[in-house]
Amino acid sequence: MTEQSAHEKYEFKKKLEGLRDKRGRGTELISLYIPHDKQISDVTNQLKDEHGQASNIKSKLTRTNVQGAIESLLSRLRYLDKVPENGIVYFTGAVDIGANKTSMESEVIYPPDPIITYKYHCDSAFYLEPLEDMLKDKSTFGLLVLDRREATVGLLVGKKIQAFRRLTSTVPGKQRKGGQSAHRFQQLRLIAIHEFYKRIGDAASDIFMSVDHKDLKGVLIGGPSPTKEEFYDGEFFHHEILKKILGLFDVAYTDESGLSELVNAAADKLQDLELTAQKNVVQDFFKELISDSGKVAYGEDQVRANLEIGAVEKLLLSEDLRAERVTTKCSVCGFENKWTRHWKPGEAAPTAGNCPKCGSSLEVTDVTDIVDELSELCDQSGTKVVFVSTDFDEGAQLMSAFGGIAAILRYNTGI
Repeated sequence: MTEQSAHEKYEFKKKLEGLRDKRGRGTELISLYIPHDKQISDVTNQLKDEHGQASNIKSKLTRTNVQGAIESLLSRLRYLDKVPENGIVYFTGAVDIGANKTSMESEVIYPPDPIITYKYHCDSAFYLEPLEDMLKDKSTFGLLVLDRREATVGLLVGKKIQAFRRLTSTVPGKQRKGGQSAHRFQQLRLIAIHEFYKRIGDAASDIFMSVDHKDLKGVLIGGPSPTKEEFYDGEFFHHEILKKILGLFDVAYTDESGLSELVNAAADKLQDLELTAQKNVVQDFFKELISDSGKVAYGEDQVRANLEIGAVEKLLLSEDLRAERVTTKCSVCGFENKWTRHWKPGEAAPTAGNCPKCGSSLEVTDVTDIVDELSELCDQSGTKVVFVSTDFDEGAQLMSAFGGIAAILRYNTGI
């Protein structure tokens, strides 16, 4: 993905979530992906053809909605002089808004990565797969933990650790059976160890080679000494994988939990990886919290108050945070109220309810995204914003225990 700020990535993800939950009553929602090298005149000609073919749709309502969506696209394309470098994506159509009603909605997205293929897609939902792929952190590291009895192979994909294969050996213990010479026993044991290492190397190479070559950033090997060194020196990996080995690390476990231990042990090697950077910030927050230094804040109100006086060094926001500040007002008596709404993708827009003073219907006069609002305050005070995934334990705890909003302060404000 081309360089994006954390806030831009958050906004892109949120926009896709909104589109994902929209539905048409029939195949009335159009997704149009235009790559940089596509001639606008060619797109216009195809849309005109699609408009003509839509006249054959039996349902009058569907026909009207599809043709209306195409006409909206043609109108927009008239103002597009040149396709942007990464291409452009249009979504338009009659979206079902409930109560037997539809609303003609349109959305334009300028993607963070280049659109490769031109696509016109008409369905009951918007086609989002190419854009959702752009959200995925494709940086991948091969993980292997082993001793002479067990090995586990996995991948660190973006921020997530995935176990793929567990192998067990038939290597005999160090105590030989009666009647067997020590030399013979040692020879058989070395052969068994070599065969086990070979099985590990073949299995791990198959898994690591299945990853796109440019996405596999490196391979980490963990285990007790001298096992991992023996394995590494024996060059049991495919020669392409051997070039990717970043280091050997001491770990106590060789089951699935050993993969997490390996990632932690290799933290210095993975310092630039987003997972490690996020973990470090959240751990710093917890350290300050436990030390009772007064240099942390959490929850919307407390964090906002510290931001307003410029006391926040780092603002931690969960990637899963979806919150809005809703302002409602009564047009009869003038009563006004502000409240925070936490929502999930697909939930209906907030309803205003009735005025607690006079009973009249309240109107929603303003809806402000909390993340946008807090990010703007950060810009004013030079505060760094860190968006934290919930794919690891500390990140999930930030969301569940602290509402997805926390801060490390420059000094104890007493707020």
